[in-house]
Amino acid sequence: MIQFGIDVLLNDSKLRQELKGKRVALLAHPASLTQQMVHSMDALAQCPEISLTAALGPQHGMRGEKQDNMVESQDFMDTVHQIPVFSLYGEVRRPTPVMLETFDVLLVDLQDVGTRVYTFLTTLLYVMEACAQAKKSVWVLDRPNPAGRPVEGSLLLKEWTSFVGAAEFPMRHGLTLGEAAQWFFKKKRLNLDLKVIPMRGYDPTQGPGYGWPEATVSWVSPSPNASCLSMARCYPGTVLLEGTCLSEGRGTTHPLEVLGVPDLDSLKILKKMEVLAPEWLRGCKLRACYFQPTFQKHVGKICSGFQIHVDGQWYEHQLFKPYRLIALAMKAIRKLFINYELWRDFHYEYENEKLAIDLISGGRLLREWVDDPQANPEDLDKKLKADEKNWQEDRIEFLIYP
Repeated sequence: MIQFGIDVLLNDSKLRQELKGKRVALLAHPASLTQQMVHSMDALAQCPEISLTAALGPQHGMRGEKQDNMVESQDFMDTVHQIPVFSLYGEVRRPTPVMLETFDVLLVDLQDVGTRVYTFLTTLLYVMEACAQAKKSVWVLDRPNPAGRPVEGSLLLKEWTSFVGAAEFPMRHGLTLGEAAQWFFKKKRLNLDLKVIPMRGYDPTQGPGYGWPEATVSWVSPSPNASCLSMARCYPGTVLLEGTCLSEGRGTTHPLEVLGVPDLDSLKILKKMEVLAPEWLRGCKLRACYFQPTFQKHVGKICSGFQIHVDGQWYEHQLFKPYRLIALAMKAIRKLFINYELWRDFHYEYENEKLAIDLISGGRLLREWVDDPQANPEDLDKKLKADEKNWQEDRIEFLIYP
């Protein structure tokens, strides 16, 4: 039976004793749950050795109530435990001196989805850096990476670091948050008292979940649009759509599992994708569909598109390449509809001088490949494979699990 980091802590009296007499804060969200579906804040508050003095919430808030993207949260007082809950996605994104003064040890218990752009990864680095400077301790209570061990995407270029790109990771990095913390600790040379509490019984290579123990653990959305395991599998590709004028399904019941737009023919796009690089479509099933977003891009308009099915008989974990799949869709659109306004120019995650697609992909490579009429899938594949190989080698020493 798998035990998440929070359960390991709760069941280990020696670990809890290390926290006795210290002020403890918790960085968490709605998916920060024990195996018994008790929120980590409530579970920790029941431990006599632990003095819970504050909590912090990442993007979408501690309660996870912010449905749309890039909507800030405010600080509030938890009326049950009578502790302040500070927002790290509001007026600030790094812990302030006022926040840091409320605790000695910060417990990080965030369910991540295994994609560089998912901002919990950046928040982890920011709190580690702040705690290192303030001489505070950080304990990362590890949780599964639902995207599993596969690696995909180009490495983020250092000059393109941002809130959606904390470090030189590929888009699909294949690390748990605890393993990522160890990477940050060494690569950023942090003078930090860091402890990672590993899971027990976790095998990220085991099916049918391949990263997520779906036979034994219920999925709870870590953010409102991370609605299911299928989203986590698709997200390393579909997140790219945030930088385009194509809908990624926000405002529908299948956010980040679909692609669509009102004024293009999705069947033509699918056929063109099959001609350009059929091998990039393996491991899933693409189904033509229509949807009408209730908010965000193309609100109220009927979009023609397709849904990516990555469950049941259609899903093949090692073959599925979501980054390449969405890159191929963009390439097909550019070839079919050369004058279509593909790239969305807007204020994205606190950056307003760089195109969102470049911030998301970690450089200009993807956009320039899509826009180059002479570039073919083999050109992008060659670059991606080189970066993926380098990352596979770089991450080896930080892997905790088989």
